[in-house]
Amino acid sequence: MRKKLLAANWKMYKTQEQTANFFREFIPMAAAHTRDEIVICPPFVDLQTAVNAASGSHVAVGAQNLHWEKEGAFTGEISAGMLTSIHVTHVIIGHSERRQYFNETDDTVNRKLEVALENGLTPILCVGEVLEEREAGLTEDVLRRQCVRAFNGISAKKAAKLTVAYEPVWAIGTGKTATPQMAVDAHLVIRHEAEEAFGEDFAQSLRILYGGSVKPDNASALMSEREIDGALVGGASLDPISFTKIMNY
Repeated sequence: MRKKLLAANWKMYKTQEQTANFFREFIPMAAAHTRDEIVICPPFVDLQTAVNAASGSHVAVGAQNLHWEKEGAFTGEISAGMLTSIHVTHVIIGHSERRQYFNETDDTVNRKLEVALENGLTPILCVGEVLEEREAGLTEDVLRRQCVRAFNGISAKKAAKLTVAYEPVWAIGTGKTATPQMAVDAHLVIRHEAEEAFGEDFAQSLRILYGGSVKPDNASALMSEREIDGALVGGASLDPISFTKIMNY
């Protein structure tokens, strides 16, 4: 049985003070929750505050992005070593908003995935189709391409900590949600590509999350599916009560 992972992607929300307030309220709510792995991914400037606030709990802290180089003249970027130095343990890679607004490509996603794994981070690799691709019947083709390119050159041993998140882009922040069956079908495609790249045993142990307007009122239906190993939660994770309700699906 794969342990589910529930990850909160805060995007560009919350100051350090707001982050501290969130954890002050959330940590007691999550104290007895050991069934699932819980990760909060705040903006870079809030990471140290989040790490300090989560210290001593089983709530982990992740970043929303990283650069593939160790260091250098890359203004505004953050390296894997910078993240691990403050005890960040997870990182989101290839989120659709990074691809859409900041020119992330399948190749740069592959480089980021490789460096995250090399530095002991648990990457949450995001893949998913836009509405036009869904309507054109290209969902499987898009998922296969994104997975093949992301996994390229990475061994099963190196990929041990890998987690994948299926995020239909048309469902992110729109209030629309893929039906549980649509999500399951996409997850099966991803799992097949993981098997092709890393072997059957790896594929069966790989956690594949669903992301796309996950809310308290649809979490139970999604999480009850055997193929859905958790959720990447956006807006509904900004409020500790809302995120706790999702945790208690």
